[in-house]
This record gives sequence, C-alpha cells and structure tokens, in this order.
Amino acid sequence: MNTISTHTLANGLRIIHCPSPTDVVYCGYAINAGTRDEKDNEQGIAHFVEHLLFKGTTHRRAWHILNRMENVGGDLNAYTNKEETVVYSTFLKQHFIRAAELQTDIVFHSTFPENQIEKEVEVIIDEIQSYEDSPAELIFDDFEELIFPEHPLGRNILGKPELLRGFDSEDALRFTHDRYKTSNMVFFVLGNIPFRKVVSTIEKLTRDIPAYLTPIEGRTTPLPYTPHSLTLNKDTHQSHVMIGTRAYDAHNSRRTGLYLLNNILGGPGMNSRLNVVLREKNALVYNVESNLTSYTDTGVFSIYFGCDQEDKDRCIELTMKELKKLRDNMMKESQLSAAKKQIIGQLGVASDNFENCALDMGKCFLHYNRYEEKEEVYKRIESITAQELLEISNEILNEDRLSTLIYY
Repeated sequence: MNTISTHTLANGLRIIHCPSPTDVVYCGYAINAGTRDEKDNEQGIAHFVEHLLFKGTTHRRAWHILNRMENVGGDLNAYTNKEETVVYSTFLKQHFIRAAELQTDIVFHSTFPENQIEKEVEVIIDEIQSYEDSPAELIFDDFEELIFPEHPLGRNILGKPELLRGFDSEDALRFTHDRYKTSNMVFFVLGNIPFRKVVSTIEKLTRDIPAYLTPIEGRTTPLPYTPHSLTLNKDTHQSHVMIGTRAYDAHNSRRTGLYLLNNILGGPGMNSRLNVVLREKNALVYNVESNLTSYTDTGVFSIYFGCDQEDKDRCIELTMKELKKLRDNMMKESQLSAAKKQIIGQLGVASDNFENCALDMGKCFLHYNRYEEKEEVYKRIESITAQELLEISNEILNEDRLSTLIYY
C-alpha cells in the first residue's frame, strides 16, 4: 500500500484514498449502519434497505442503476453485516466520476419504490431458505444468538420472513434517515486517481447533502456474558459443532495477540493445531477452523467443525486438549517466531487482493478514523510475547467461559 490521504468535507463526510499502480479502481461508501442498529420490530431492515438501494432513486429507475456500471465493464455491489453497510464499485479508472455519481445517488437519493418491494422481499426470503439449508453456515448465526441472547448482535442479518413482508417504503426511508448521515459514513478509494480529483468530485456530488447536527442514536451494550450449551436436532447427516466465547473488541490492545493465537489454533494454514490433530492425525473431520470477529464494543472467538455423529465426542475431547495445552504451556520462542512469520506472510499475500484492501481500508477508517499500513500491523505482531499469549489463552480459552452449540 502507498501513502494514505484523508479529508473531511464541510458536511462531515470523511474521505480516504490510497493510490495503486493498476488501472482498476475500487471505491464506495462504508456506512456505520448494520443489524445491531435495528429495533426489535425492524429485524432484517438493514439488509432489506441494502437490496432496495438498487431499485430506484429520484434520478434513476432500477434498470438504469443495473446497467450504469455494467455497460462499461464495471461492477456495482453491496453487503450488510452486524455493524456496517457497504456500497462499492470496481471499474477502470476513466469511469471514476460515473461510479462515484452512481454510488452517491443510491446512498443519498434512493426512494425504495413500493412496486419493487414485494419482489425483492421474495428474493431475500429465498436467500434465507438457501441459508437455512446449509447447517455449516447457519450454525455461525445461531452461535452468536447463543452468546448474545436478546441482543441485536445475536440476530440473523437476513431477518425474519414475517417481518420482511411487513416492511414498506416509509420503513426504509426512516432507517436511512436515521443512520445514513454524512457524519456516519466514509467514502473510500483505492486506485490510480489523483486525491484532489477524488475530493473535488465527492464535494461536488454531495453539496446538497447537509451536515446532520442531531446525534445518532447510540447502540445498546450486550448484557454480561453467561456461557451456555445447546444441542439442536437439525436432522443433519453430520454433527456440526461450535465452541467459543465472547472476545476482545476492536479497540482492545490484546486483540492482535488473540488474532495470532486464533491463527495458530485454527487458521487457514494446513499446519494449524486443530487441523493437524483432527484431520491429519486422526482423519475425523474434513474441515475445522477457528475464527475471531471483533465488533466496536465486544467480540466473538469460535471454533467450528463438522464430523460423523459417532466422532463428535472424540472431536470435542481433542479440541479441549489443544485449548488446555495453550493455557498450560508457554510457547517456545522458536514456535512463536514461526507463528509470527506465518501470519505476516499470510497478510502480505492477502494485501495483493486490492478489492479486500479497499473494503478493509473503508471499514477501518469508519471505526478508527485512521488506517494502519501493513508495516504497522507487522510491528504489532512482532511485539507479541509468549507471556502475553499465555495470559490471553487463560482469559479467553478458559473452559468455564466456553459455550457450545451442536447440530445433529
């Protein structure tokens, strides 16, 4: 990555830009609005709004939105998660103004036409049904519901069909009016576009968008964590198992240490400890992984595997043994050095994916108001000590803190 440039417009919209050597540009709006901002009777509306952004604005109909980037070989996309909605494009650099104008139009001027809603709701319901047919995906959402009970972070992003069928244009307009404010979003660009041109273009496109002085409604903090174990009969061929707990938030200084520990335990490397013991040595699973998700005020650490029904208890036993080893034994310097080298290499390879870098840059600037160059991240990883990892293991991987969810 090259030198990062930032600017804040008079209306509060933040801009972040990073040059790149190719003719392909990635840019978009990262909006601090997601599932956790929904009220109880609004479950699924953040994702519903994301779908409807493409269905009409005060300037365009759905067909014109659909074709605007496609006609020049570009791409227009969006996604919603627990804390963000992101609208972004990929295109050749000569089409930057076209892309920026289209994105600004759908983010700030969408009308959510009634005649499009019923069709799009059925599309989302098909998405829900497809998701429910995949226990290996569904279990992740059910696990977050287990550790964030009665809280928006525990909700499925897609929502509930009975609520979706009740949403209308006014609901979507109210949600965007409350959350899609200039002070609550970032415009990000990764590409070979002069920074001055980026700023002047976005300034011109958003000159009719005022700064909102009223504060945005705050997010509720999850209740104190209590571990739970739950077994559900899903009539699946395999047993699907999740083991995990709440973890560090995105601002916690120990998050990097847990990130490294997660990579050692069940990261993408074939040499991760859980992959070695469950797959390579004992041939009990096809896939095992551990994951760390950090939200702005909490986090989730989890382990997932699928196995034959009769192997479930053995897999859980072996997993618990690996966690105990991390709690009881300080890592040797040679092991720690190898683990650091591996994760730094993985990050370096990942940084060659410009689309992921652009999305990461937008998300980081949205929440931290800064973006770390990868060299800064490498330094933080290199500074982690074996003692710190031991302390993190005993805090996060403590058996008394772990929740378990099993499908069978």
